[in-house]
Amino acid sequence: MKLPLRFEMTITRADFRRLLPAAVKDVAFIEEEEAYSYNEGGRGWRIGFAAMPQLQIGLIRLERHRVDFTFSGYSAGEIDEFMARFERYFRRGGG
Repeated sequence: MKLPLRFEMTITRADFRRLLPAAVKDVAFIEEEEAYSYNEGGRGWRIGFAAMPQLQIGLIRLERHRVDFTFSGYSAGEIDEFMARFERYFRRGGG
């Protein structure tokens, strides 16, 4: 099963790279220029990470990236579990 998911994230590349290992259960992923991927036993995932124009709100400028997820060989439940964990590690509080 392949299922693409796409999000916009306001995060720096360094922060994304710092948080990613825990978000994916510390698996040994491959880091490419604009993607991170993992394959084992005929199944895997790929997270595309591409720069977008900065988000500007008044004087504040935030790095923004398009983040694409593709899964192969995972059930819908496993994808939901992966995404829930990913979101927990990347969630930011506001207020």
